[in-house]
Amino acid sequence: MKVTIKDVAKEANVATSTVSRVLSNSPKISEKTKENVHEAIKKLNYKPNAIARSLANNKTRILGVVLPEDADDILNNPFFINAMKGMSMYAQKKNYYITYTFSKTQQIERKHLKDIINSNLVDGVILLRVSEDDKNTAYLRSIDFPFVVVGRPDNPEEVLWVNNDNISAMYNVVEKLIKKGHRKIGFVGAIENLNMSKDRFIGYKNALFDNKISYDESIVVHKDEFIENEGQSACNELLQNKDITAIVTTDDLIAFGIMKELKLKNIDNISIVGFNNTPLSAYQNPPLATVDINAYELGYSAAKLLINNLEGKEHAKRHYIVDTEFIDVLEHAELTKVDEEYPYSKSEWYGKLKNVDTTYIESKGLTAKVYYDINSK
Repeated sequence: MKVTIKDVAKEANVATSTVSRVLSNSPKISEKTKENVHEAIKKLNYKPNAIARSLANNKTRILGVVLPEDADDILNNPFFINAMKGMSMYAQKKNYYITYTFSKTQQIERKHLKDIINSNLVDGVILLRVSEDDKNTAYLRSIDFPFVVVGRPDNPEEVLWVNNDNISAMYNVVEKLIKKGHRKIGFVGAIENLNMSKDRFIGYKNALFDNKISYDESIVVHKDEFIENEGQSACNELLQNKDITAIVTTDDLIAFGIMKELKLKNIDNISIVGFNNTPLSAYQNPPLATVDINAYELGYSAAKLLINNLEGKEHAKRHYIVDTEFIDVLEHAELTKVDEEYPYSKSEWYGKLKNVDTTYIESKGLTAKVYYDINSK
């Protein structure tokens, strides 16, 4: 039979309310009474209900996470899964719990946000997306409720937030392409009012400007969703310009759609770069060059930032910038050495393959699944 708080109270010869106060470490309870209650808990092997104990202390130790409307395709876009993993790991480390809310529309999303706050079951909220003139952040600020956003808010000095430096990340991608001789570089983004989308577009334009390349609006496409179909549609728009040699995108799913369309048209001389380092990018043919935004670390840092501030940690940070990493195609390559005549390590083969015909390597007994990165275009 499950031991209850009443059983503990009876064993310690105190009221159940006294047991609750002991569990919440109330200073109003004498040390002798606390000792008696803890002895009863140990004797009966009582496991206090974490939520009930938190409520007694006026805190639930539960964080609410608001998933945006496009998170319904969670298996195809693992950004959300990885961010959720990061949040869960830090929350677990600090003995917090997480509850998630998901909505199909922004209107329902705001209703759910209000519902979980009014229920008094969450101590703070994490928003996984922020847009220009964001209504969710405005509401949370108006009621002075603790929250963190993943993304750059409009008022970074007044809000807790974590983000990548999306301007620099896209700038670096475009500059890499320019250094390899590309001049007509198309851009495909989605959900234009997201601050993340805006920042990546700024990075694209800044790189062109700094390298004295004219901005060409005819090779820029903004779509409504981060999905493959939008990438295919955007590809057809961009191919109206016959001089285009490379395309950068703000999400791997869009890039997958572009690659699919190029393959259907038998076009193999346009370099493509995605964003997010989706696991499927390594299994494209050829693999997709992409930018790893470290979604796990974004989620982990968001939970850390919120919990530190909820617990009133001195000198708690107000924001974190999570590093990005460019993943080129060569890093996706799989090499298996099958001939002792060529005793090279994998890293040595990477260096050699940039200037070696893979057909020749295979003829010499080395099975190589190698695709040239954008640097070889």
